[in-house]
Amino acid sequence: MSAFSYSVFSKGGPVMWLLVLVGVVALVIFIERALFLHRGQIRSTEFLNGIKNLLKKDRLMEALTLCEETPGPVAAVVKAGLRHASDDEQGMRFAVQEAAVTEIPLLERRIGALAAIAQIAPLLGLLGTLLGMIRTFWLFNQGGNYATPAVLSGGMWEALLTAAAGIAIAIPVHLARHFLNGRVRALVHDMEWVGNELMRYLLREHRSGTAPAKTADVVGKIGEEK
Repeated sequence: MSAFSYSVFSKGGPVMWLLVLVGVVALVIFIERALFLHRGQIRSTEFLNGIKNLLKKDRLMEALTLCEETPGPVAAVVKAGLRHASDDEQGMRFAVQEAAVTEIPLLERRIGALAAIAQIAPLLGLLGTLLGMIRTFWLFNQGGNYATPAVLSGGMWEALLTAAAGIAIAIPVHLARHFLNGRVRALVHDMEWVGNELMRYLLREHRSGTAPAKTADVVGKIGEEK
């Protein structure tokens, strides 16, 4: 079966190797992005509840340490909010939004490359089809009245195989891109929700139970350490 598969593959011509290379690149990008986004996905509700419990005990430093040790954009947004816990609402909101804006490009990195591959693969298949047809007509012209189906079939094989390979690569790459975009949207939603919940807690509940001056002193020490 492997020998048969390779013999059929080799009939696709040089464009088939380009398509294989494009497919391998797409696969590597998808695996890397899927693992990266998976590591960044945490249980936002449980994480935020843990941060709130630490803040209720005035353990701001431990809350920041927890953010440092937790991977993903959600922890980065919470960390930005905690570092500006003593600021007014506008300053805190700006810090949280700035952290989110910084994290989003990291989440979307290389997903655009998958979109480009999904568009390029069918074009490469079309290129292979045209080259195969050109080869067929060239052989037909060279053979004249003695051109045989066996001679002409090589170009037809190349035309059909490259077209099929281009479409076969483009379809899963499109699906992979939509899957990754869905994961990114879920993480962005978590960042927005966590940022709003943290601000609401810090502005309405935490400050009413904790002296603002004490919180400002802790945040000031954190800034000096950074």
